[in-house]
Amino acid sequence: MPQEAKIREQDLKTRRPSTRPGAKEAARDGGAGEGRAASESLAPPLPDDSSLLAKITPATAPQRAASLRLTEEGRKLLDAGDPQKALTRLEKTIVIDSTNAYGYFYLAKAQHRLGRYKESLNFLDVAESRLNKEPFWLAEVHALRGENYRALGMMQQAEASYALALRLNSGNRTAAEAISRLQGEDQPASR
Repeated sequence: MPQEAKIREQDLKTRRPSTRPGAKEAARDGGAGEGRAASESLAPPLPDDSSLLAKITPATAPQRAASLRLTEEGRKLLDAGDPQKALTRLEKTIVIDSTNAYGYFYLAKAQHRLGRYKESLNFLDVAESRLNKEPFWLAEVHALRGENYRALGMMQQAEASYALALRLNSGNRTAAEAISRLQGEDQPASR
């Protein structure tokens, strides 16, 4: 009998029914209310996989390790509000290891912070192609892509990117906050 209770508890954690009929279909079809429907039919948030230093193991090639360390330094410079210095550092990451997808992602982020949205989108395309097996990072890519589209005034593409980010990782705060903002803008002003 105690085993049966554990099975039920586990089933509840792995199967999250949508709170609204047709939510999954609406999210899949990309219809109106996509962000809302997507967030209602999502799996639990993914664990944070953003530590690049944790990706360096004794088996990591020296060039790769150096590139990841530089990428982490670039990320910290971005967080400190210095996108120009971060950009210089991040450009070195892909010179050292052109396969470093995280370097391309943070280059995109630096370009975004500098207001170079189209350049940011180009770097995101490269990052996405190299991160296809990492849902946490793909969600980050799509959320940043949404931010670029929003800055360029391409609201439908922005909302679609945010919704995709949330489908990949329901814990992506950038996408969740942006969807809420967009939905708030769609509401008619009360008189």
